[in-house]
Amino acid sequence: MTDLGWQDHFDKNRAKWNTLTPIHAASKSYDVESFKRGKCSLFHVERDEVGDVRGKKLLHLQCHFEMDTLSWARLGADVVGMDFAEEAIGLAERLATELDIPARFVCCNVYDLMEHLHEQFDVVFTSSGVLCWLPDLKKWAETAAHFVKPGGFFYMHEFHFAAEARKGDDYFACGQPTLYEGAGTYADPDAPVFTQGVEWRHTLGDIVTALIQAGLRLEYLHEWPHCVCPFSPDMKQGPDGGWYDGERPNRFPLMFSLRAWENRDP
Repeated sequence: MTDLGWQDHFDKNRAKWNTLTPIHAASKSYDVESFKRGKCSLFHVERDEVGDVRGKKLLHLQCHFEMDTLSWARLGADVVGMDFAEEAIGLAERLATELDIPARFVCCNVYDLMEHLHEQFDVVFTSSGVLCWLPDLKKWAETAAHFVKPGGFFYMHEFHFAAEARKGDDYFACGQPTLYEGAGTYADPDAPVFTQGVEWRHTLGDIVTALIQAGLRLEYLHEWPHCVCPFSPDMKQGPDGGWYDGERPNRFPLMFSLRAWENRDP
């Protein structure tokens, strides 16, 4: 169950994402209309590294309003998406119905998912901006590993916390919650909205260690100079659609990806 000591933080974050969901859905950044016309929302690295999902069961953790989940469904997966924001899940259900895409959804905190979902999956997937909302990596990793079936794997493509050092923050400033507040959103900086959110920072070593200790066997860890969205005005978009440091594209890792199998040979 959710640690009640964090409940106030989780409530604040859920309110933030409920507020941002309709703004993101209307933004050029998310480009929902192109998705409705058939565009895949997944980044090419995710498609390449996860591979063929036809006929496979896939669980998407912390999926926001689910365009990535629905993209996996379009590629042939039997998908379940989960998120803790009611507005996000509601929008996902409406999109799935409108586009006639078979998908199931669960609305709960990721730490409570075992209480709401009772099956395992060939692929457990997560990406892009989920770990900063989680205080307990051990419990997160145990939850992810729990849903990986024998012969299946966990995959993530996530922002690299070392990228914060690019902006002058301390990479090793981990453990304590940090309150961030401000106007706008990464998808629409000019949006007339003010939100608050609580975040936690984690090192790459802590992330990998948590997954290994949860019983997953690491196959690879890749660090990338790209980002799936621009988080500073000096970033430039590359031909692959990713965003890079405008002055020194190879200066810092901005994202990482990893795949870890249920603890047996794939």
